[in-house]
Amino acid sequence: MIPVKHQSHTSAEASPSAGLMRDTIVLTRQGDVAVQDIRAGDHVITRGAGMVQVQSVTRQRALRRAISIAAGSLGDTRPDCDIVLPADQKVLIRDWRAQALFGQDQALVAASSLVDGEFIIDQGMQVLELYTLELGQSHVIYAGGLEVAGAIEPVQDLRPAA
Repeated sequence: MIPVKHQSHTSAEASPSAGLMRDTIVLTRQGDVAVQDIRAGDHVITRGAGMVQVQSVTRQRALRRAISIAAGSLGDTRPDCDIVLPADQKVLIRDWRAQALFGQDQALVAASSLVDGEFIIDQGMQVLELYTLELGQSHVIYAGGLEVAGAIEPVQDLRPAA
């Protein structure tokens, strides 16, 4: 068994800011798996590349703005149950919202940009237990009945200094 990286952050500036809450179900090669049970080496199902190997999993407790999304509020059975995401977690939208808000058929947007005050609510700052699946490249994964961005390994800024 490969261990999960554990970090404890309580600062609102801690990184990474996106992630999935404990017990969020992720679609994997083995089927539906709770995010906290996914390990480096497991494979998750992605929207564009099929199965992708998880490079590492980071767990952190962090003070973040929490966004609650009611079941079915982003389309028929999307999400399939009520879910809470950190405000910065990117969600793929492929319905009228993408067209109305961004003029596109689909858009990858922060959960906070979807707040409507009725079905998608900003719950304010909360200490969240977040799991981040690092996939090596940018991918959209299936989690909690939503399509969300998986994390990529941090990349150094290689631009020359000014």
